[in-house]
Order: sequence, then structure tokens, then C-alpha cells
Amino acid sequence: MRQRVAQRRSVGVRSAAVGSVLALAAGLALVGGTAGQAAAIPAAAGAKAVESCGDTARDAATASSVNAANAVAADAPALGAVGKAAERFSHSLPAQAPIGLWTNSSLTLRTPVSKGTVRLDVDSHGFSTASLMVQRYEPRTHRWIDLDTTPGDESNPTHGVFTFPLTAAASADHPHTVALRYQDLDRPGTFTVTPSVDDGKGRTHRAAARTTTATRPAVSVSGWKSGTALTRGGGAGEFTLTVKNTTDRAYPRLFASYFAYGAGNAHALTPKDLVLQQYLPGRGWERVALVGGGCDPGMSAKLRPVVKGPLAPGASAAYRLRVAVAASAPRDVTSADAGVSAGNGDLSFFSRSLPFAIKGGK
Repeated sequence: MRQRVAQRRSVGVRSAAVGSVLALAAGLALVGGTAGQAAAIPAAAGAKAVESCGDTARDAATASSVNAANAVAADAPALGAVGKAAERFSHSLPAQAPIGLWTNSSLTLRTPVSKGTVRLDVDSHGFSTASLMVQRYEPRTHRWIDLDTTPGDESNPTHGVFTFPLTAAASADHPHTVALRYQDLDRPGTFTVTPSVDDGKGRTHRAAARTTTATRPAVSVSGWKSGTALTRGGGAGEFTLTVKNTTDRAYPRLFASYFAYGAGNAHALTPKDLVLQQYLPGRGWERVALVGGGCDPGMSAKLRPVVKGPLAPGASAAYRLRVAVAASAPRDVTSADAGVSAGNGDLSFFSRSLPFAIKGGK
């Protein structure tokens, strides 16, 4: 899987999926389950960010997200036949493919295939096909398996080809169904799947093309103004992150995160230099622990859940936050890059930069 992630990145994922979906991954790499193993990064004299560190952290975060997603929903899918009885080859695809969730699909054969190959021609709009994950379910091993892929190249990044071998003694009375699933790792848009199968005897059967919308919840940030400045030992800046599920599917593992990074000529911000608080109904403002990050002297925190269970279609989750700068924050650090991210499981579907200046103090 890591090799496939690297291959996709070489044809444009770095500027597409990594650039838009995982832009905050360097700061949030510790949030998705490894924060407890991290140690705060001490201030390093004369050093700002290590330039290569960001790409390394993003690469690791991307591979981690994909691997984690690969392990989710490993239960056997429903394998009911799709299409009409008269169709030799049929295909189903839901109207929506929410980012951060796997979207199930099916192919049904009603004609024998001997040493054949199924081919999915995928055309995307709004993102590169290099950022689209496609897997099939193997009933014998009870595993989801990546399809062989030729993602779009730089000259045609929105057309990709996904294939897998197939042998099936199918018939009209005994159709053979293959379960597929898709996940867009990048931004919203649409993609169209046109399936075909070579039956191994010189004939090619085609199924009708299906189009789905890669969508995501509507996320907004209110209360944080451009040019915000926080004083060392002074008051906090307050804002609200709101996630509204505008898709047709529930998000079972909704998360929200905060990150910050700041460096001066001789020091970098550490978790003790910022005070992050979250408002919880019935409990008031509670401090949220920031954790130092990897090789880059940043920090991040996974916010506490504000809804019970999955975020249902039409439902909203609002995270009220405030952040302040401690009086002991280093004087040579005069600004911080900060932001929030929201997603499902290990995959972010939203990020927003919320930088602030640091001034004065006692």
C-alpha cells in the first residue's frame, strides 16, 4: 500500500490529494491515534522548521490514513446481483461518494468469463484519479484488495484505469457479483466509472457508465478574524468550528483537530506556550492538551466529541474553542501558523488556516 501511495504521489497527488486534503497533516500527524506516544519537541536554537520534515510527515500521514481506511469495514459486504436479467454485465454506483467514507459498488456478470480481465475506466472532475482508491472484496480471504491501476498522468490527470483478473462460471440463472468500494482522498467533484470485461475468448462486454458525486460535509469557522493578535499572558481568541453533514450518509467516526506551529530566530513554540480550551455543554471551558509533533516543532490536539454516535445526515457538530498565549512563551516568536481540521476516522476532509500574531506581554 505504501508503494502505491508513493506511485500516485509521483503523478500529481502531492499537488492534489496531499496538497488539499492533508495540508495540515504535518501538524496533525500525531492526532489520529499516536499522540500518546509522542513527546514534546524542545526549542531548538537557531533552527526553524526542518524543510524536508513536512513532506516526510505528510507522506507518513497519507500512508497511515490509507492503511487505516483499508482496515475499516472489513466485514463481508452484501453481494446481491445488480442490473437486469437480460444484461450480460451490470454495474451499480450510488449517487454520492462522501469523502472520508468508503462507497460500496457492485459488478454483476451473467455470462461466463474465462481468464478475463475487468477494466474500470474512471474519469474525474475536480480532482485527479491518482487520489481515488478502488478495492474489490475477495470472499475466499475475506479481504479488500487494491485494484491494479494506471492513474492519470500529468498530461491527463483526470482519467485513470483500474483492472483486476476474473474467472467466473456465470449465467443468467446464476449471476456472479463482485463487490467494489471507492474512496476519494482529495477534494469534492464527480467521477464516472465505465466498466468493461474481456471474457478471455476475444469478446468484450460493457456495462453502462455510472457517475457519482464526491461530496463532504459543510464545514465553517466563525469568530476568528484575519490579523488576530494574541498577547503573551493576555486574553484568549475565541472561535467556533461547525461541521454540518450535508451528505446522504452518516459519519461514524467524526473528528476535529487543532494545530499550531511557531518559530523565531532561536526558539519554537512548545505545548506549554499555548493554552487551548474547548467549551463542553454542562461542563464549561476545559483545557485540551496539545502534544508536540514529530521532527517539526509543531503541536496538535484532537478535540473532544460534541455529538454522541455517528453524525447523521442533516445533523451538525459545533466545537467552541479558545486559545491563548502563555506569559512564558519565547519572545523571539512573534507569530504562529495555526488551524483546524475535520474528518472521519483517519482521513481529513476539511482544513482551515487560523494564523495569529504574538505580541507584548509582561
